[in-house]
Amino acid sequence: MAIPQFIDYLRLERNYSAHTITAYERDLLRLSEYLKEQYDTTLREAGYPMLRSYLVLLREDGVAARSINRKASSYKSYYNWCLVTNRIESSPLELHQSLKTKTRQTVPFSESEVQSALQAIDHDGSFASVRDALIIQLLYTTGMRRAELIGLDLLDVDIAGNYIKVTGKRDKQRIVPLLQPVKLLIKQYLPLRQPLCNVTEPAFIVSQFGKRCYPKLVYRVINEYFSEASTKLKCSPHVLRHAFATQLLDEGAHLNAVKELLGHASLASTQVYTHSSMAKLKGVHRNAHPRNQRTNP
Repeated sequence: MAIPQFIDYLRLERNYSAHTITAYERDLLRLSEYLKEQYDTTLREAGYPMLRSYLVLLREDGVAARSINRKASSYKSYYNWCLVTNRIESSPLELHQSLKTKTRQTVPFSESEVQSALQAIDHDGSFASVRDALIIQLLYTTGMRRAELIGLDLLDVDIAGNYIKVTGKRDKQRIVPLLQPVKLLIKQYLPLRQPLCNVTEPAFIVSQFGKRCYPKLVYRVINEYFSEASTKLKCSPHVLRHAFATQLLDEGAHLNAVKELLGHASLASTQVYTHSSMAKLKGVHRNAHPRNQRTNP
């Protein structure tokens, strides 16, 4: 099957995240099992009709088109790797077309919703309350991804220099400034963190047991406070990233600057957030353009 070698390639040469690697491996193993059971063949020997039958089965089982496209993308990557390493002569998915999907537009939290969520925290000076407030503030004022927040180490936070070093996808690092309110919160948090942790624990944000925080903890913090502060159906850490980018653009930040702060590889990724700012831009255009000014008859 060559799946282990492919996974090593993703990990060692492409520097894919552990989450992405796990998804690729899971997708390939399940496809391999299907091909073995239904056609008594292997991934390398399978033709497009066999692969397409699996994708059709997923659709009939109610798997979303977006999820099927992601799986197909992992299969394509595998076959392209097999092609480059001379394991196959042609990719069976070379001409495969992705399923059409509806464009999903995430509605970011407003500034007032963020403020309401922060006010909902019981500011009793406890470790949990200070940490939860810090999680919200860091995500909102830096635009970090959830995985980047989890991976943040003590050495990445420079209070004197007013910045943090964020390690993003494929270990690409960027510097993001710290705002004064966040600095004050960090100074309040660190003394509370210290007695919980072993001196060798490098993680910046930790659980009450002194270990590095984990995805469910961060999600739970955001969902708990924003479910009360917002009527939006989706209350997740990524919505705060949208809020960060959208509000910077609304206030006139240059698209390239927002791109660097978010850690995007291309402007195309950052331009997604301009759609959220379109309502404000339309208002400015409508109110300021001379052709829209009413004149007396």
